[in-house]
Amino acid sequence: ACAVASVSPPAAILGFVSLISSAMTTCRVFIAAAALLYSTASRAQSDTITSDKVITNARMAAIGSADILDTYLSPEKYKGVELRYISHTTRDSERSRWSRRITHQGSISYADNRSGNGAEMAGAYFFQYAWLYNWRLSGNRLNLKAGAAADATIGFIYNTRNGNNPAQARAMVNITPTGSADYRFTLAGRPFTARYELNIPLCGLMFSPNYGQSYYEIFSRGNYDRNIVPTTFVCSPSVRQMLSLDFTIGRTTLRAGYLCDIQQARVNNLKSHIYTHAFMIGVVRRFKLIKIHP
Repeated sequence: ACAVASVSPPAAILGFVSLISSAMTTCRVFIAAAALLYSTASRAQSDTITSDKVITNARMAAIGSADILDTYLSPEKYKGVELRYISHTTRDSERSRWSRRITHQGSISYADNRSGNGAEMAGAYFFQYAWLYNWRLSGNRLNLKAGAAADATIGFIYNTRNGNNPAQARAMVNITPTGSADYRFTLAGRPFTARYELNIPLCGLMFSPNYGQSYYEIFSRGNYDRNIVPTTFVCSPSVRQMLSLDFTIGRTTLRAGYLCDIQQARVNNLKSHIYTHAFMIGVVRRFKLIKIHP
């Protein structure tokens, strides 16, 4: 009888097959990881949306002259210096003719009377929210805006000489027609933007004590005497305007210009005004928003 012996494959062949199998598995894992990474990148790219809204923000400091009169405190005019901070933000849309403007201003003034034996200090915070319609002309070089704004002012005037009623509170709200013009041009190869803005309060409400009425009567005894007064451009003719020029130094855009703020009123047999003429300078930033959805 003949015995048939079984022949097993050499060990080298088994090792080679095992190596090929391991390499194929690694390759499949690598391909799957690459596909997952590509899919994630594509999805992230599709979920990143660039907004059509363009935001221009200017933050400026201003210094200039102040002329203060409040006949509740004194019949004298006081003249001195004012410091002011201005935050001016415009939100435009590339697909819409409407834009919004948000303005914050804070000011502090110190002024003396003619004889130099008395002083007044004044401070105020001003906020404005405006809606404007845009006309883009001359190939978008000229941008005209017109609309309406709601604004509010709170502040004080303090007289250093008065013992009785040394301070006057200021509070008012207004509906204000507003407009601006921006013109972009180049000079010596450099970009510039000339800008003018105008605000004229039309009507509103104003706080004022009546002639001869003390704050003790108003707040401690509750004696109301027409202390919330309706105002119009007739009894409170006021105007705010700014003329400025944007220019670039290096990678920074600066804004410099002139601020004219004329605030005055004649109510409750009292007359008041604060006239400000100031030089302003600051930094301008212009950017778009990018939305990323998780």
